[in-house]
Amino acid sequence: MRFVDTHCHLIYLDRLRYPWLDAEPALNRDFHIDRYLAEARPAGITDIIYMEVDVAESDMEKETDFVTTLAVDALIAACRPESPAFAAYVDRAAANPKVKGFRRILHTQPDELSQTPLFAENLRILGKRGMPFDLCMLARQLPIGLRLVEACPDVQFILDHCGVPDVKAGQLDSWRRDISALAARPNVACKVSGVVAYGPADWTVDDLRPYIEHVIEAFGWDRVVWGSDWPVCTQTADLTRWVAATHDLIKEAGTSEKERLFSRNAIRLYRLS
Repeated sequence: MRFVDTHCHLIYLDRLRYPWLDAEPALNRDFHIDRYLAEARPAGITDIIYMEVDVAESDMEKETDFVTTLAVDALIAACRPESPAFAAYVDRAAANPKVKGFRRILHTQPDELSQTPLFAENLRILGKRGMPFDLCMLARQLPIGLRLVEACPDVQFILDHCGVPDVKAGQLDSWRRDISALAARPNVACKVSGVVAYGPADWTVDDLRPYIEHVIEAFGWDRVVWGSDWPVCTQTADLTRWVAATHDLIKEAGTSEKERLFSRNAIRLYRLS
């Protein structure tokens, strides 16, 4: 079975600047492609989509150029939809055949950033190009994410990390409601990723189960993809354990459902070969 990791981060401290790593000592070191592949290949991962790592804004195009030289199959480029220069930036980035979509980290930004007319207008450029936008927001921000989705009905959104639920605190009710509201919009898919980083250090599969099951129930098997969120996942688990946990969580699913989660949906949404 083809197995696409739609959310692989890599860190090369000697090549790019990552201002946010100053506050994350556990991640403030090199995580190179060889180290990832040494664990990913035995775990069955066949295709790798690199996800931008919120490098310094002046390094965004440098990040794309550098990652293109690595052993990844595709990449999601960083972007700034709040910028008047967004359209020209997208033109340059999209000329690279490995660029399959864009992301702007929003969970570290003021809520107002994504709510301006310019932000939505710029994202609609992606819709015209048939390129998806990864939506990375905290659970409390999901209602403003919904407003953005509604303002851009022709843009394919992919919600990262199951909407960043508070697994550690076991908070479910408001998150479930907001996930269901987003799933009601046909232009939103959801990424089964990241949840281990939001759980306790000693998390179990049962800790993750209500979140994964609700996402699959809400979005259906045709609008979910899988991501490792490596190396962020290493804060509570290695890649091998997260892959094993995923297989355990969907062990009752049929072959077709598993293929859609692990490969077919990603191939369609990110236009992989």
